[in-house]
Amino acid sequence: MAVYSVITGSGKYIPDIVVKNEDFLSKSFINEKGEKIPKTNEEIIRKFQEITDIKERRYLKPEYNTSDMGYFAAKEAIESAKIDPETLDYIIFAHNFGDILYNNQKSDLVPALASRVKHLLKIQNPNCVAYDLPFGCPGWVQGVIQADYYIKSGDAKRVLVIGAENLSRIADPHDIDSMIYSDGAGAVIVEARESEKPIGIICHKTRSDTYSEAHFLKMDISYYPEYEDNTLFMKMNGRKLYEYALNTVPLLVTETIKKAGIDIHDVKKVLIHQANAKMDEAIIQRVFKLFGADDLRSEEVMPMTISKLGNNSVATVPILYDMIIRGEMPEHSFQSGDYLVFASVGAGMNVNAFVYKVP
Repeated sequence: MAVYSVITGSGKYIPDIVVKNEDFLSKSFINEKGEKIPKTNEEIIRKFQEITDIKERRYLKPEYNTSDMGYFAAKEAIESAKIDPETLDYIIFAHNFGDILYNNQKSDLVPALASRVKHLLKIQNPNCVAYDLPFGCPGWVQGVIQADYYIKSGDAKRVLVIGAENLSRIADPHDIDSMIYSDGAGAVIVEARESEKPIGIICHKTRSDTYSEAHFLKMDISYYPEYEDNTLFMKMNGRKLYEYALNTVPLLVTETIKKAGIDIHDVKKVLIHQANAKMDEAIIQRVFKLFGADDLRSEEVMPMTISKLGNNSVATVPILYDMIIRGEMPEHSFQSGDYLVFASVGAGMNVNAFVYKVP
């Protein structure tokens, strides 16, 4: 029998601090020219919510960090899978900024966050390899793809893949885009399973575009000209990123589904990176169009969490998966035999997807 990669457990960590849109009414929003945006904050926030559908987001408590969130999600995934953590062959931790102390935007990347999680889990097994994966928002999806490679090669039987990010501490408080970002973590256990018929990860695809797209997301100083120092914050060219996503994600998702030998009508759910509701809706509609599927409805196929949780980068997709698995989104569910598509897009620029058949 062939060996397949199957998700056997999942977990998440959603921070306690709820930040609503009205909490930004007192902010001073500055544009890239260093000028105050000539609109009232009420207008800015209303337009922002229309485009993104974000009403609130979650921020991490000062005493915690990205690695802590990863640990909490990992511990829950391990308990869900009912495994001994000492039997893990790999721990892959997808993130982009490392640990960032509260009120200190400097990234702390040594030791690797995966090593910190292995330490917190008290794993002594030296053959459990722990490493980080900075790959933009698609990092967790890419981590699962790497886990599949390890399992299919026979090098591993059990892999922990974590996606965690603390964007609230790397966002420019004077940038409108700061309202998009949130914090959180998600994790899964991916295990080897023998089966006569294909199950688990069926196929995947990834692309990286850097020739003219590398700096659509980058680090730069605050828009506020009198900011006290040269602290670097995450910046994005929203228009270019939106165009890039619409031109690449539908094509890659369509190619991945076809690579699996199935049709869009066979796909029960598309779990896509929660970046921007308007953008995600445009992406799924283009996928439907590429398949000529005018009968499909996005609200049935594409679950969304962004209105309540915001965009927490690599954590959006594993959190979404865990919420559905645990019955926390009653309008969505997975059944044995269902085909799922996991997809993401982000800094790099990178796009990836994999097709998964629920065992």
